[in-house]
Amino acid sequence: MAPGGWGRVSRADGWRLRVAHETRFDYDGPARASYNELRLTPRTEFRQTALETRVVTQPPAPQYSYVDYWGTHVVAFNVDRGHELLSITGNSLVDTQQADEPEDCTWNDVADASLTMADHISHNLYTTPGHELSEIASSLRAPRPLQTARRIIATSHESLRYMRGVTSVHTSANEAYADGAGVCQDFAHLALALARSVGLPARYVSGYFHPEEDATIGEEVTGESHAWVELWTGRWWGYDVTNDCPVGERHVAVGRGRDYADVPPVKGVYAGNAENTMRVVVRMTRTH
Repeated sequence: MAPGGWGRVSRADGWRLRVAHETRFDYDGPARASYNELRLTPRTEFRQTALETRVVTQPPAPQYSYVDYWGTHVVAFNVDRGHELLSITGNSLVDTQQADEPEDCTWNDVADASLTMADHISHNLYTTPGHELSEIASSLRAPRPLQTARRIIATSHESLRYMRGVTSVHTSANEAYADGAGVCQDFAHLALALARSVGLPARYVSGYFHPEEDATIGEEVTGESHAWVELWTGRWWGYDVTNDCPVGERHVAVGRGRDYADVPPVKGVYAGNAENTMRVVVRMTRTH
């Protein structure tokens, strides 16, 4: 069943994607119990329709779900007995659509809209800019919000090299900029820091990205748990700063928030002294 959101009828000009996102924890001794919440369920809204969604855990456990403050569908479960393995797989089938062209507006329009967007105009843990980023942001402000947004996206993309292992999910925009490298959440955090510094509402989006522009129908590939941004320039529109492309058929949105901390795919704690290793695999198939 699709989660709440914008109801819509799938169009023939988009993609249909099957996603399997598996997270596996192996413990070197028994974990007495674990308590988990998952943000793995794609949204149903204007640009996409979630046709099927399901979360499977091993060991099996009762699940309950809710919609959080940000509108993300959350599945929670507890394992109340000893276990040395915890496997979580989110399965979904989603129709996605082509990117829409962004709108433009005036800075007065942005100021009016910002009165109801306090969460997306103020800085927080990962997006608070230092002096250097604040100066860069000021230099990017243009007469029109859309022009400013495009400058911010270009600067964010050009400022970082995509490199795994340099940063972590706890790295701030300042730290990633100083390193000159990072992964998708670092590109997103940098763009958010710059956008909010000039008064442009901006939000973080988590989801999935199919790596092949001309995907072969029926072929399963290794996809990505991914992040991008949405900026408000008359309405919200999405852009993938990491891959320097508009958000379109290859993107599946799961959650939105101020930064990564609001939308982690898997979040939990466990009881016991065992150490664990984590493995994550995302498989994606274009079926239509």
